[in-house]
Amino acid sequence: MQKSKNYHELPWEHPKPKSEDPKAEALVKKIMNSPSYRLAEEDPDFLKMDETRGIRLELDYFKPELKLRELDVEHTIVVFGSARIKERKTTLAELEKIQKKVAAHPDDKTLLKALRRAERKVEMSAYYEDARHFGQLVGQAGRGPEDNRVIVMTGGGPGIMEAANRGAHDVGAKTVGLNIHLPHEQFPNPYITPELCFQFHYFAIRKLHFMLRAQALVAYPGGFGTLDELFEVLTLIQTRKNPAIPVVLVGAEYWNRLIDFDLLIEEGTIDEADMDIFKIVENAQEAFDHIIQWHTKRKTDLYRVYKEGMEK
Repeated sequence: MQKSKNYHELPWEHPKPKSEDPKAEALVKKIMNSPSYRLAEEDPDFLKMDETRGIRLELDYFKPELKLRELDVEHTIVVFGSARIKERKTTLAELEKIQKKVAAHPDDKTLLKALRRAERKVEMSAYYEDARHFGQLVGQAGRGPEDNRVIVMTGGGPGIMEAANRGAHDVGAKTVGLNIHLPHEQFPNPYITPELCFQFHYFAIRKLHFMLRAQALVAYPGGFGTLDELFEVLTLIQTRKNPAIPVVLVGAEYWNRLIDFDLLIEEGTIDEADMDIFKIVENAQEAFDHIIQWHTKRKTDLYRVYKEGMEK
């Protein structure tokens, strides 16, 4: 800041002079180097204390929230799924490598097991392509690339998350990724809109942001993380802590093998009506159609956005 012509220095703008006390400069330097002298906002040791966890939770929430508001993101379609499901060309290349090894050592049980897994990965890659198509369908809703009222949101990682972000990116739509800071390094997938890629410290705040604007949840085959998110959403809707939204599970063979929903009803651990909270479908188009039909029936904001997109 440029000083005015009439500016005069104040007594505290310079340390105590050496002429008054030769030890003063060293003493002041020691004070200014003490952690207690740092501004609270610039003191990482202070911010990482147990006692300041509430502040960190608030910051974890506010940073993405303010950016989402700034970019007029009103509603999200959340997509979950395995980070381990890869695109077809990658799985085919991996399969070819294993096949060559098996050809050289046909009796190696470890290689034969790896071959079966590689073959299954090729089959599962169909879900990557399907999730990419789903991202395209959502990305094409609304009035165009700058219409952020309804947008794809994922966990920001590879696999199914990458595919959904990629699909929206394919058609020029913005897309959100909620990455999480983990002990091992994690990279965001390359198809997230840069200003909409966030990194969270707390899983709880990340989960909150998944739900705050969600107008639908689409779950592709996945592991612990996918199941964690899916059952949390189902519980929130079942207990009416969250307004009802369409929850769609893509891949009937996978989900029916993984979870015996009929057993839960038979054992009385859920009500038969709880089965209406979600729908199992085969592919992206069926998932998208169900979401649109659900919102059309209720004449929601998402229905109006989609209708405008159809009329553009």
